[in-house]
Amino acid sequence: MIKDITQDAIHRMDQAVAHTRTEMSKVRTGRANTELVESIKVSYYGSLTPLNQLSTISIPEPRLITIHPFDKSIIEEVEKAIMESNLGLTPNNNGDLILVPIPPLSEERRVDLTKYVHQLAEEGRIAVRNVRRDAINNLRTLQKEDHISEDEIKRSESEIQSITDGHVKTLNDMMENKEKEIMIV
Repeated sequence: MIKDITQDAIHRMDQAVAHTRTEMSKVRTGRANTELVESIKVSYYGSLTPLNQLSTISIPEPRLITIHPFDKSIIEEVEKAIMESNLGLTPNNNGDLILVPIPPLSEERRVDLTKYVHQLAEEGRIAVRNVRRDAINNLRTLQKEDHISEDEIKRSESEIQSITDGHVKTLNDMMENKEKEIMIV
């Protein structure tokens, strides 16, 4: 029973870290990254479809993303979706491809992005702490119902705390790495 609670906590904390990693990968740095545009939703025959399902996205050079739609009739829709995505990107098309140059970030934009990365990391830490709280509450409930010794519960609580500390450290490391990436001129 205690092992199940611990395993569930680990799984849920891993999910919180993975979600934060995904969100941070979408934050624009000075370099081109396909993840910036992959999840942009494009209106395709009446339904919103992620861009990576409608096209091939590649990075031919460090500051350029090329998007090659499978269906050329949606080029204008793709451009419109990129413009409306609030990424600060201006797409151009040559009839076949959509070229999305990545402009260098201004100092003010870098500071804003850094604040946003801090916010994402804090949301991740809150999610991890909520999982810890749930796990500890489940342990205490288990102690009352199944008459498990207090020592066993304390040992499990400290194990969950060390797991939490490890996940929070991972989130902090991700935040610092992303911050460095954003601040590189």
